[in-house]
Amino acid sequence: MADTFTAEDGALVVRFYGEHLRIEPWGRDALRVRARPGLSVVEPHVSALLPPAAPPPPRIETGPRQARIVNGRIAAEVTLTARHGADVPVEPVIRFLRADSGAELLAETRPHFAGPGPRAFTPLASASFRLDASFRAYDGERLMGLGQPQHGRMDLKGTVNALVQQNTVAVVPFVISSRGYGFLWNNPAVGRVEFAANLTRWRAEATPGLDYWITAGDGAQQILSSYLDATGRPPVMPDWATGFWQCKLRYRTQAELLDVAREYRRRGLPLSCIVIDFFHWTRQGEWAFDPADWPDPEGLVAELRAMGIETMVSIWPTVGANARHWREMREKGYLLRAERGVPVLNQFPDKDPFGLHFLTYYDAFHPEARDFHWNLVRQNYLARGFRNFWLDSCEPETRPAQAEHVRTCLGNGAEMLSAYPKLHADRYAEGLRAEGIDDAVLLARSTWAGGQRAPVILWSGDVWSTWEDFRAQIAAGCHAAMSGLGWWTTDIGGFYDGHGADPAFRELLIRWFEFGVFSPVCRLHGFRVPEGVPPPGPGQPVDYGGDLFRLFTDTGGANEVWSFGDEVLAVATRLLALRERLRPYVSALMRAWSERGQPPMQPVAFAHPEDPAAATPHQYLFGPDMLVAPVVEPGAATRRAHLPAGDWEHAFTGAVLGGGWHEVPAPYGAPPVFLRAAAAPALRALFGR
Repeated sequence: MADTFTAEDGALVVRFYGEHLRIEPWGRDALRVRARPGLSVVEPHVSALLPPAAPPPPRIETGPRQARIVNGRIAAEVTLTARHGADVPVEPVIRFLRADSGAELLAETRPHFAGPGPRAFTPLASASFRLDASFRAYDGERLMGLGQPQHGRMDLKGTVNALVQQNTVAVVPFVISSRGYGFLWNNPAVGRVEFAANLTRWRAEATPGLDYWITAGDGAQQILSSYLDATGRPPVMPDWATGFWQCKLRYRTQAELLDVAREYRRRGLPLSCIVIDFFHWTRQGEWAFDPADWPDPEGLVAELRAMGIETMVSIWPTVGANARHWREMREKGYLLRAERGVPVLNQFPDKDPFGLHFLTYYDAFHPEARDFHWNLVRQNYLARGFRNFWLDSCEPETRPAQAEHVRTCLGNGAEMLSAYPKLHADRYAEGLRAEGIDDAVLLARSTWAGGQRAPVILWSGDVWSTWEDFRAQIAAGCHAAMSGLGWWTTDIGGFYDGHGADPAFRELLIRWFEFGVFSPVCRLHGFRVPEGVPPPGPGQPVDYGGDLFRLFTDTGGANEVWSFGDEVLAVATRLLALRERLRPYVSALMRAWSERGQPPMQPVAFAHPEDPAAATPHQYLFGPDMLVAPVVEPGAATRRAHLPAGDWEHAFTGAVLGGGWHEVPAPYGAPPVFLRAAAAPALRALFGR
């Protein structure tokens, strides 16, 4: 066994029982682990990791039955472990430790003594495997991150999560553990991860090999900063994006959009951005304005900019069979295809002719296809003054949602489809940089690890207008931040089933608006039930009053702040003024995010791991000195909140409260927000005090 462990090019290499295992430094206090049956490891189809800066050489020690590699705070031990009654008599097992204290951070384990092993490769073909990687579970461990789950839990422990990009669920397979480590599953394959009481298990349904990255740190802030060093620092958000965004599904014409913008200015209400949603185009996959409805895009942008309003336009990566570019893209191999049957990946309405169409997506894994798509965007939008893009339906959203049914230019979709939205956005970011544009943003419905390098704002997708969905968005935003996605937002009021004439929805809208004001990006959006349709009765489903597809693609009900009656308008007016006062504060948070990796929206446990009540749901830190506890129950006039140790000042009343539980009043427009006492004098003016 003398050759089992070797030091090669600064890495610890283990060759045993036909498996090649490589552990090497990858950034400060971090290790990258790759393994595969065969003679060498391989790169994944898409990697989130950047080339590492040259750290000091690691310490590598090898012996006949054990080896060890140390890089800063982290060490990995690989031990040849006897397995009585198992499928193999001996196997190498990895254990990660704090290099200074020897404390165990994470260790591989077997789900059962007889097998499979901790790294289980099930062959699918000569170059691909189904992969399970199993680790010990630890009592009391808390886990945060994984992108944007929608289960509403602030702690991932005890959850099972599909690693599949879907509308509302963005997959970023990075987690931060309360045990002092961060773990990136550097694999774009679809799969799942189980954080059970007895086992942690990561699965890739189809992959060429194992690839993960692990780092040790003194607290979540240090771990998150190391992750950003390894996968890319976010840019600084442009100041205009910290204001209020107006959006609805959908503004049908240039005249309608301008009327809304002019009305905001006539009323003296702040507005930083207005959004053009889908169906402004000629056909899906032509990526151009319909001149019948948008006759002068250049004039539109110019008038809005003169009012101090930025414009954003929605672009889908879908391509219809009747689009003028379909044949060229098909012949050049620029389209995603189905593995079997008709090369169709979705059915959705299109504009010309109106009705259901068979669609596919351009292949973002093909560099020439990315260039082809971007060049049309540059010609038809960028050249006409548009520089902010809404990358909707970018999971890609397939029907059925089966990645193994998709064929990319690199292979089967099951091996890589999670990375589609990142590659899609990366080409936009590259194109904008080439044009010298550094104040643009991309609003994306999904992304993957490393997506924060582009100017991507993740939004939480088409959630329902329910209290349950509202509550889930608070946890979703916190998990996104712990996944490196500090630019985050949600549809204020929810997307589906909001009835503007329903008093119950108006209450939900106000409370959601309060949350939106204290979010990184404040954006009103939704598909509202059209005017004239009566509100549903108790327990009754929402009736949209007509053919849903036609309503969906034509227009929903009004969604401006004056659309919901005088009470909602009065509260929204106060909240918009508050957001305007908060903008310099939000800009400072965004600079801290870019420069130091300090997320603007943080789980309380991120900053206060010593507090057992820090994981209290439905509250969070908005910057290190402001705690927000949104009202998340209908009919509530108060909110019970937990404050970490120390003195806190109620932002609206000035009352000083100590750490612990407090029941506080929560009138409309003044949700429970608390300022750390030491910072309160500098922040009071933001709240009109």
